[in-house]
Amino acid sequence: MRYLGWLTLVAASLLTGCRHNDENPLVPGASIAAGRAAIQQYNCGVCHQIRGISGADGMVGPPLSGIVRRTLIGGELPNNVANLSAWIRDPQAIEPRSGMPNLGVDSAAARNIVAYLYTLR
Repeated sequence: MRYLGWLTLVAASLLTGCRHNDENPLVPGASIAAGRAAIQQYNCGVCHQIRGISGADGMVGPPLSGIVRRTLIGGELPNNVANLSAWIRDPQAIEPRSGMPNLGVDSAAARNIVAYLYTLR
């Protein structure tokens, strides 16, 4: 019986491509856990509702659940990893009238944040 459990675990690993649980396949090399921590560090929940983040119940910006399915970011850019990362790093450079402030998020943290946000279906 133990053999069957082990075999099931190995088969599941092979079927998922042995991908690390902390990586979002849409954002290679980024960390979902680090993205979650960065969202908390930069206090994104003050302005946004973000599922899975304690206290992230802000009403200033849009709720971020389902952001992966949205067509545009900030009403300006097609939604993809590079554009969402750029928006997170410097929204004012993309849309100067945006209410989203530049929080000084670096490139790595922005990609990690995208990795987390893109898990919110």
